[in-house]
Amino acid sequence: MNRSTALPSIVSEEAWRSALEEQVAREKAHTRERDRLNAARRHLPMTEVRTDYAFEGPQGEATLLDLFEGRRQLIVYHFMFGPDWEAGCDGCSWVVDAMTHPAHLNARDTTLVLVSRAPREKLIRYQARMGWQHPTWYSSLNSRFNQDMGVTSCHCDAPDTDRGERHGISVFLRDGERVYRTYFSGKRGVEYLGSLWTYLDLTPYGRQETWEDSPPGWPQTPPYVWNRRHDEYET
Repeated sequence: MNRSTALPSIVSEEAWRSALEEQVAREKAHTRERDRLNAARRHLPMTEVRTDYAFEGPQGEATLLDLFEGRRQLIVYHFMFGPDWEAGCDGCSWVVDAMTHPAHLNARDTTLVLVSRAPREKLIRYQARMGWQHPTWYSSLNSRFNQDMGVTSCHCDAPDTDRGERHGISVFLRDGERVYRTYFSGKRGVEYLGSLWTYLDLTPYGRQETWEDSPPGWPQTPPYVWNRRHDEYET
């Protein structure tokens, strides 16, 4: 890479600190705006989930209420893994690689689980391949949970899906025996979960994808083509 065309301007430390302070001020304004968005999310109305869904987990058959593990809040990551797939989605695998130890969420009365339509035995094999100890992974193969949550389509060629499956995040609140769905997001909304994007956003090269506004000559590839399952990268 040609240093004269690929690097931003090189300045004194004083000039760098001045530019940095201006950037940080903009980032702090963005943080305050995100705080306002988070507050608005907490005030969203909720809808009650009345269907009795059946899941298959480590302890056998489970209900949606069981997924809470006795806690008040439940976060479900809709992991793309169709019943006839041989491996889980590589992008979803990226998200799970970055998920934190559940103890920190549990301490705030919150449970995080994965739900996919693949049968439980496929989930177990793939989980072992990836070396994941958490979160708990449930199969929704024998219920309409995925369809009702809007992450599975009966049409394999449906827009914005991979063979009829799409990723997403659903949030639920439990009040006694009653369960309410409070939030859903998909597409880039799940980046909120993945610290790997956050780390890359801090670097000079960023995510190195063509949609980003970067200095001329910065390394870039199209999005969604470079990331792999962590055991598939070339050394």
